[in-house]
Amino acid sequence: MVGTGEGGAAAADAVLLGFVRAVRAAGVEASTERAYAFLRAVDVLRPGVRADVYWAGRATLCGGHDDLERYERVFAAYFGPSGESARPVVRHAPPPRLRLVTRDAPAGSRAPGEGEPAGPPTATLASATEVLRHRDVGELDAAERAHLHRLLAAFALSGQTRRSARRRPARRGDVDPRRTVRELLRRGGEPARLRRHARVDRPRRVVLLVDVSGSMAPYADALLRFAHAAVRGGRTEVFTIGTRLTRVTRELSHRDPDLAMAALAAAVPDWRGGTRLGELLREFLNRWGQRGMARGAVVVLLSDGWERDDPELLGAQMRRLHGLAHRVIWANPRKARPGYAPLAAGMAAALPSVDDFVEGHSLAALERLAAVVRGAEAEGVSVARVRGAERA
Repeated sequence: MVGTGEGGAAAADAVLLGFVRAVRAAGVEASTERAYAFLRAVDVLRPGVRADVYWAGRATLCGGHDDLERYERVFAAYFGPSGESARPVVRHAPPPRLRLVTRDAPAGSRAPGEGEPAGPPTATLASATEVLRHRDVGELDAAERAHLHRLLAAFALSGQTRRSARRRPARRGDVDPRRTVRELLRRGGEPARLRRHARVDRPRRVVLLVDVSGSMAPYADALLRFAHAAVRGGRTEVFTIGTRLTRVTRELSHRDPDLAMAALAAAVPDWRGGTRLGELLREFLNRWGQRGMARGAVVVLLSDGWERDDPELLGAQMRRLHGLAHRVIWANPRKARPGYAPLAAGMAAALPSVDDFVEGHSLAALERLAAVVRGAEAEGVSVARVRGAERA
């Protein structure tokens, strides 16, 4: 529980800002201005009442109809589904969730004849979710993992936008000669308004290479569920790497996360095996990357960088990848450990060809990874820029 006073208000704001970050990671364009408006709306309403928090967020954070489904999904995962108290009690411990508890204001603060307090009631927010966001995935118990899975199901992953060669009608932009001439002909040669068009912005393809070797066993399940949410968003390809390279995009296309993970488990033969990063990266580039999958894409490697084979091979293939991709990102769950240094031979060989080297050990780290993938570093994303030059 968070106490009252300034400390309690600061803790409550931290919980609500964590919810904003989760909404943003799900693909809702919740800008800093929208987040500030959300905090003000909750403060004006009743911070401890679930319905008021819900409607305040829906009115301020959602910018269109497409955002509503994502917002509903994140709200249910973050604050817990509504009506849980009416469900039958189960024998196992329920998953942790954020609880909103309202304390009644003193009797003297109520107006005569009114049952509600004159001002917003004092609220305390006990956030198991906010604590869970920063916990190492490898250290969670079964109940916490179940809660993490619900939060990961609300993720969305899209690459940086690029200017497409296709054009569409627009109010501003270059003159569209064909549509303008057709309009003139339709009017019998009479002067007509100039028709214009503009290029379409499309998200870049995202390619995820997920390490499923033995050293990555504590993190593989969470990372693959993160990949499942990315595939559901479209324009994402996923491969597992260990002793073999396996394309699992089709298996992860199931809408239900548990069905997707079951199909993936049947398709991947090298769970918890060794690591052949260099050889498998070369296979990926020869079969898929060089032919177009990696060209102009955002390629993300989720691995601890432990290489069993020659690290020089990994370094050479990373240079090839770097020349093809728009951006190369490496997410390492071990990076968050105190005193970590990229001393593993494979990691040291790969780093010169990596644009962004980020953490991947927790839900908050995966949220930052999603922001880096879509190029949103300006919004407080802390990453180690290994190579600062941007490529078109």
